Amino acid sequence: MYTYFKKDKRLGILIPHVETEWSQLDNNIQQDILLQWEQIRGSIPDRIKELEQIINQKQHALNHEENFSVCCRLNSEIADTASVINDLWLWYRANQELSAERSHT
Repeated sequence: MYTYFKKDKRLGILIPHVETEWSQLDNNIQQDILLQWEQIRGSIPDRIKELEQIINQKQHALNHEENFSVCCRLNSEIADTASVINDLWLWYRANQELSAERSHT
């Protein structure tokens, strides 16, 4: 069976990857995709919590670090992790609306 999701290494979750027009998919396949997405989407807040813990650890390390180059590296890592959190929230919210729209059609 073809998979309609692919692993996004940066985000740490599966994301939708449908190469066929939605309207051309069989209704059963559409429902299976939506069900699987809702399960994945439901895991996003937990993933965000994990990343927030990483940020908190790095901020704690940053607060106690005296080496400028290490501070710069930690700041960069915090910014990168925050960017991932932002993208996860975008996936969570944008696809919530799409799922709701598609489930009503």
